[in-house]
Amino acid sequence: MDFKELLESSWHRTIGSIGPLLLSTFTMVLVSVCSFGILAPVAMAGYTQSLLRMVKEDREPKVGDLFSEMRLFLPLFVFFLLTTIIVVIGFVMLVLSGIVVGIFLTFAVFYLLPLMTDKRLGLIDALKESWAMAMAHPVSDHIIVVILFLVLTSLGSSLPFAFLITQPIATFVLLGAYLERDVEAAGRSVSTPPPPPPAD
Repeated sequence: MDFKELLESSWHRTIGSIGPLLLSTFTMVLVSVCSFGILAPVAMAGYTQSLLRMVKEDREPKVGDLFSEMRLFLPLFVFFLLTTIIVVIGFVMLVLSGIVVGIFLTFAVFYLLPLMTDKRLGLIDALKESWAMAMAHPVSDHIIVVILFLVLTSLGSSLPFAFLITQPIATFVLLGAYLERDVEAAGRSVSTPPPPPPAD
């Protein structure tokens, strides 16, 4: 994976549609805060799919896209509630364990949202496929992408209003890795010959 190209393309896509992206990103955060986090997962799903359509179709993101995946509200709400509880328990037991659990969950479910919105997979199938994509060779590429994503989102949360720039860049990094891994997975399935028929 060409990480320099991934970062550069993510930056250029963000700057190229800075107006709509600023509005969409700010609205997503506003919706999440005003709903006390209840709508955060499904709004993030709509945001992710909106940016994926921008990559695949050269379509500018729209604020209305944030609510385009409301069919996923219940499974995403339950899933993110459970993962939040698990991470909180980890922090209560030991701060380091909470950090480790949070990083592992990010590693394992990194491609969950694009798989559920782009591939229309259910929660369980998306979790399985996200893990399979994360563990695909070379795993080091996925680890680096996750680190880039976490660094960008951490910068966004540590500086005032920096998230307006870092969030779309981080999402484009995620989506670039997702699309590349998806192509690799399709190639592997095509190149793998079907099993021979059973002998009579």
